[in-house]
Amino acid sequence: MRGLAYFLGLAAGFGLTLQVGMNAQLRKVLGNAYSAALVSFTVGTLALIGLLLATRTEWPTRDGLAAVPLWAWFGGIFGAFYVAISTIVATEIGATSLLVLAMTGQLLMALVVDHFGWLGLPENPITWVRLFGVILLGAGVWLITR
Repeated sequence: MRGLAYFLGLAAGFGLTLQVGMNAQLRKVLGNAYSAALVSFTVGTLALIGLLLATRTEWPTRDGLAAVPLWAWFGGIFGAFYVAISTIVATEIGATSLLVLAMTGQLLMALVVDHFGWLGLPENPITWVRLFGVILLGAGVWLITR
């Protein structure tokens, strides 16, 4: 199962790169980042509905939806922010620089979230080895964005 997780993680990264270019093109044609993000999220929503129907996945129940913590409902805001902002940033600095900067932001925030066990995730303390990994990543970001 772990091998599948690594494969799916790489596949998600491939898709994210393609999404950046596609959404940047949407922005160019539609004239603004917010319309591009809306179109992207609408298509994504339709794809998820299709996936639920195709896999005959059970739809959420009223009780299930009521049990979701209030803060968990707002995760989509960060996705919308990323999609909208990436349509602007990618056209300025390119997909590689955008994605390496976004990945750095993800990893820095992940260190904090893991350290404190926020958002219902297990605690995984910051260690010197993990910090060294972030420093190496920072060196990579510097090299890539030059």
